[in-house]
Amino acid sequence: MTTYYGLYGQKVQYLASDPTDVQIGQVWYNSTSATLKVRAATTTGAWASGGTMNNSGNGFGSAGTPTSALSFLGASTTTNNSESYNGTSWTTTSPLNTSRYIADGCGASNTSALAFGGFIFPPGASQSATESWNGSSWTSVNSLNTARHYIAAAGVQTAALAFGGNSGFPVQTTVSATESWNGTSWTNVTSLPSARLQIAGIGATNTAALAVGGSPALTTVDSWNGSSWSNIAGINTGRPQASGFGIQTSAVIAGGENPSPPQRSNVELWNGTSWTNETSLPSGRAQSGRAGKSGNSSGAVFAGDNYANLNTTVIWTGPGVATTKTVTVS
Repeated sequence: MTTYYGLYGQKVQYLASDPTDVQIGQVWYNSTSATLKVRAATTTGAWASGGTMNNSGNGFGSAGTPTSALSFLGASTTTNNSESYNGTSWTTTSPLNTSRYIADGCGASNTSALAFGGFIFPPGASQSATESWNGSSWTSVNSLNTARHYIAAAGVQTAALAFGGNSGFPVQTTVSATESWNGTSWTNVTSLPSARLQIAGIGATNTAALAVGGSPALTTVDSWNGSSWSNIAGINTGRPQASGFGIQTSAVIAGGENPSPPQRSNVELWNGTSWTNETSLPSGRAQSGRAGKSGNSSGAVFAGDNYANLNTTVIWTGPGVATTKTVTVS
């Protein structure tokens, strides 16, 4: 028979008061209240409605935070659209110089961002163009070394990471290439362990990032330390085209492509060690924009595809919190 000691390597503690440094699953006896107590699993988090975008679509590049976000180069067709979010409403901003879609990008706010990669159809060509946003206009800067679409991104305007994707047309090659941006130019660095596309990129710098999932329905997660990738604990539900936000040690993965309607609404929370299922999106969506650079406590997902183009925004208000419960016998 399995015992508490066998599971946790210690006996149930006998304490005069509840401990302060307590872990999920820990049990103790409070002698003052004469009760047996347990630290229960976290309660569920929540999603709230945000502002409606001016452009509906999918394949958006994005940057920023839930109160200061930027969306660009998406609408399920070649475009140079750009929109800014202030936490309440979306405003159309100056367009990009190079029209494309299924690009990506990164940035700390709606006044500082980087957009790169993408695809133009017709005629059908992967893009290497990179543009920098200063809050009022886009400026063309040095291009990627490998032109590609369905690219993944992490970092900020001056320290970005680009990885994976598809390159070429009509014959398309899935790539593992990783490039690091120093604010001026792209440098080829260690490639992903395997080539894949439609990855969710997560991270607030080019030295600490996650590459999550990808096509076809992968659970694979790789972690970047600034010089190399290493495989870590995979997500519970494999999927491409999901949205990820947060940082390397504290992140959220939401939605993703489903082979049949509706798109996935699954949400998983990363604590630096493992992925746990959380409160689902209000409705399924894939290829959405995302915002959030401060961990798994806040973020936003906007637009995307649910077998129809979306223009809605949903805000992650944070995960549930652990709670101490009294064990009763009846």
